[in-house]
Amino acid sequence: MADLADIANDRSEFHLCLALQQLAQRPVRPSAQFCDDCGAPIPLDRQAAAPGCDACIDCQQLRERRR
Repeated sequence: MADLADIANDRSEFHLCLALQQLAQRPVRPSAQFCDDCGAPIPLDRQAAAPGCDACIDCQQLRERRR
């Protein structure tokens, strides 16, 4: 017989799997060639590593610090 910890663990795993499936199904738009914030060119390596990016590395770091 399952105890409360097992039930909670099962529910947690279910919600995690559901969230990962939804994330994988989201359409990815092409990466921008120029940063939306500063206008600098976004390197091809960044575009390949982060599909759908619209900011250069420096501007993305600033965005994440503000959140």
